[in-house]
Amino acid sequence: MVSYQTDGVEMPAIKKSKTTEWIKAVAATYEKRVGEIAYIFCSDEKILEVNRQYLQHDYYTDIITFDYCEGNRLSGDLFISLDTVRTNAEQFGSDYETELHRVIIHGILHLCGINDKGPGEREIMEEAENKALVMR
Repeated sequence: MVSYQTDGVEMPAIKKSKTTEWIKAVAATYEKRVGEIAYIFCSDEKILEVNRQYLQHDYYTDIITFDYCEGNRLSGDLFISLDTVRTNAEQFGSDYETELHRVIIHGILHLCGINDKGPGEREIMEEAENKALVMR
């Protein structure tokens, strides 16, 4: 089950059932199935608070993924800062909706085991995001 919640922001205009089906389809390409996924859309201030409290990081980010996966079943809490998504869309010359979907699937790709911090990993993540966006 995929749930969509907000914390201090308005719910973004996404088609929840279509987005959920897309998430399931992307997960299936990695031989994973969707368990309990909770998206929490929030502000920059909230994501900074979460980053400081749980990860001891003192910076803003677009998404924080808490991984509760078991075997091939994806489960997790995914906090997404809509403020940072908007800023990134402007910075990268992308439209807001595309950037939001990129971040939504970015968290799922993390749960599927794709990382983006080590050497060469960022390119692998970007390629996986692009493939997933085509499936949308």
